[in-house]
Amino acid sequence: MKPQLLIGAATSGSGKTTFTMGLLRALKKRGLQVQPFKCGPDYIDTQFHAIASGRPSINLDTWMMHHHHMQRIYNLYAENADVCVTEGVMGLFDGYSRDKGSAAEIANLLNLPVVLVINAWAAAYSVAPMLWGFKHFAQKVKIAGVIFNQVSSASHYAFLKDACTDAGIEALGYIPFADELYIPSRHLGLTLTSKSSMNDVAEKISILIEKYVDIDKLISLCQAVFPCPYTLPYVSEEGINEVFQRKIRIAVARDEAFCFTYHENLKQLSKWGHITYFSPLRDNKLPAADLVYLPGGYPELYVRRLHHRKEMMQQLRTYAERGGKIFAECGGMMYLARTLTVKKGKIYDMAGILPIDCTIEHPSLNLGYREMKYKGVLLRGHEFHFSMTTSSDVLHSVAQLYDAYGSEVNTPLYRYKNVIAGYTHWYWGETNLMQLWE
Repeated sequence: MKPQLLIGAATSGSGKTTFTMGLLRALKKRGLQVQPFKCGPDYIDTQFHAIASGRPSINLDTWMMHHHHMQRIYNLYAENADVCVTEGVMGLFDGYSRDKGSAAEIANLLNLPVVLVINAWAAAYSVAPMLWGFKHFAQKVKIAGVIFNQVSSASHYAFLKDACTDAGIEALGYIPFADELYIPSRHLGLTLTSKSSMNDVAEKISILIEKYVDIDKLISLCQAVFPCPYTLPYVSEEGINEVFQRKIRIAVARDEAFCFTYHENLKQLSKWGHITYFSPLRDNKLPAADLVYLPGGYPELYVRRLHHRKEMMQQLRTYAERGGKIFAECGGMMYLARTLTVKKGKIYDMAGILPIDCTIEHPSLNLGYREMKYKGVLLRGHEFHFSMTTSSDVLHSVAQLYDAYGSEVNTPLYRYKNVIAGYTHWYWGETNLMQLWE
């Protein structure tokens, strides 16, 4: 047994990330080793978790991962932790198909008690029937208690506590309304601000949680059996790391412009070779590499600085023309394009490796789970972007992509020599990615 919980909510925007960051920091300040996890394909909240807790946050996703793989990595990272805190995604039962892929499904598979975060800004006793519904809707999902967010006063909380009593759910405390805790949205989830700024936010939230939330009671109610048992049938991952007789050199872009990565993807790469991190924003030299990985991020916010790093882009072009392997996702693909057009029609030359042009002048949201099979490798991932690529007469998609329902989507996967690129952020924590070049 050890304290483990999943932080869920009735809807998106209820304050899950705010409460998660504060709780992680509060537990850390108590001297506990706290392990964060994040439901779904999000790669922003995990960075906030790491700042608040001092430990890497691990993605859990029942669509991108086999159930046994998700349970294995949960047990692996939770093993040496005193407390495990998993942040849900969207509303508790919101999945890609009803509750499939939802935080509730993950709570059930990992046997995690759920602590609900409810935005009480415009509500009082009327939360009672909602809480009663969450408690009784799915008997396999255990609701351990509730935290209220944006509570205006102690008397406001008193109404909310009465609602909890009549709904049969434990009231564990609240977070008072505070303007300084507001973090504006940008693209997906919360804004990626500086490390010091987010550290200050985590600290401020933790102080409020220590004052207004019964942390001891929360921990007591969230004791759960560990490790979680594997779901049958079990699918073996044996053999996916036996790729090379020699270790390869891997160069991974990592800076403010290229920061959307899954921890298990990088861990998988490290099993195949030695990783050297480099910054297209700051460096002029590409590290010696057998594989270059350009993850997604925000190249549009740093396009001027990327544009001026001519030597880095030239070295990438030379590497690609000589048959070097490059794997690029979303923002990484935009960096490899001929040009990137930003707001007000300003056009910047990019690396010019792929004969495509990208634009974010007129943002249009494209999102959803994606699946493809290429070179015998089945990959699953997630697409989320506002930019577009112009059509290319000389470069066409080399694979058909599908959404979570099996319907065809027009998201391309480009290949030029040994450069493989597309908009999807793929998960390959249980996949032999290197087969793509065989």
